[in-house]
Amino acid sequence: MAREGNLDAPTRHPLDWQNADFYNEESLYQEMERVFDICHGCRRCVSLCQSFPTLFDLVDNSESMEVDSVAKEAYWQVVDHCYLCDLCYMTKCPYVPPHEWNLDFPHLMLRAKAVKFQKGDILLRDRVLTSTDAVGRFAGIPIVAQTVNAVNKIGPARKALEAVAGIHAGAWLPEFSSRPLRSRLQVLPDATPGEPAGRTRGKVALFATCYMNRNEPGPGEDLVAVLEHNGIPVTLAEKEQCCGMPKLELGDLQAVRAAKEANIPVLARLVDAGWDLMALIPSCVLMFKQELPLMFPDDPDVQKVKNAFYDPFEYLMLRHGEGKLKTDFTQPLGKVAYHAACHQRVQNIGQKTREALALIPDTEVDIIERCSGHDGTYAVKKEFHEFAMKIVKPVVSRVQQAEADHYGSDCAMAGHHIGHAMDDGRAPEHPVTLLKKAYGL
Repeated sequence: MAREGNLDAPTRHPLDWQNADFYNEESLYQEMERVFDICHGCRRCVSLCQSFPTLFDLVDNSESMEVDSVAKEAYWQVVDHCYLCDLCYMTKCPYVPPHEWNLDFPHLMLRAKAVKFQKGDILLRDRVLTSTDAVGRFAGIPIVAQTVNAVNKIGPARKALEAVAGIHAGAWLPEFSSRPLRSRLQVLPDATPGEPAGRTRGKVALFATCYMNRNEPGPGEDLVAVLEHNGIPVTLAEKEQCCGMPKLELGDLQAVRAAKEANIPVLARLVDAGWDLMALIPSCVLMFKQELPLMFPDDPDVQKVKNAFYDPFEYLMLRHGEGKLKTDFTQPLGKVAYHAACHQRVQNIGQKTREALALIPDTEVDIIERCSGHDGTYAVKKEFHEFAMKIVKPVVSRVQQAEADHYGSDCAMAGHHIGHAMDDGRAPEHPVTLLKKAYGL
């Protein structure tokens, strides 16, 4: 008899994406029907994202009110609402491996997205939005950045953009910086490390990321200031491409491979030279710690990079556990409403950002563990924006109820989406910016 649930830790199987059957549409439909039937009978994940309400509405409105009478073509509605946050797998589902039902909803959705991409059923808008390097290089040109930023604030121009490109006129869009992070920080060929502490070796190579490099370099500079205050030298990877997460979410797995082949050799050499690796965007950290290792489980350099990659607050709290984090804070923060990003939560590192901020005297941290609904591109698309605004409502309510002095998220884009939904003139502050402020730097 099948067990009702499973108390063992989830086991993630590698993604079998190079198997020809992975792209077999008939086989895909069979697995989707099997998984959807289990989800229909459980319904624990209904509050996580729009995929599950969409699925359950399809079932409830079908002739038999069971999955077998839902048209297969309608399955794609469920797929399109999944943005691979992984929360269902890591926080809700009782049927994940090693349970015998072997249910991995995010990897099934990723497989479906890959099939859809291979069929060419992808909008030009989505190809452009996920080409973050190309967009950033063009929009980061000084006069272009100024023009793009100005146009994005003009109502009629946004309406035209919605009509032509499907970018919702009411969505928050990031600005572009004409001075990227890579132009603000020094690339060191080598550096004397700070004192090792536990697994940390005491010097950090920063993967700048598309967003922090081209859109919002300020928190990146703040992170460097915090690390250097703690005696940790910082360098930048000598070159980088997008981590590949946007292309993964599109189902373009060959583009993910290309990004891996550009990034991994550079990062692996840094590891060999004694550097720890870090990125400020949780999605980028997750890409190197989980997604690439699951796609390329037999690549030793991918595994090497995985083992050396850290979330910033994970790194700081590892050093704190060894007595190597400075706690010479001079500025209390009062009350902080802190949104824990989904792609940080599923790294299984615990509430490290909250723990770090809680070290600051006279500081109270109210942690909010709900998805913001932004997902990089989901919230800006015309057809999904209203759902993203619905998903963020509980987070906004928690921030407002907290009456906090500061609010923000490890995911800078999620923070801005929350601020956009609140619409009260208050700007989000990245947790690393708050930490720098507390140090008085």
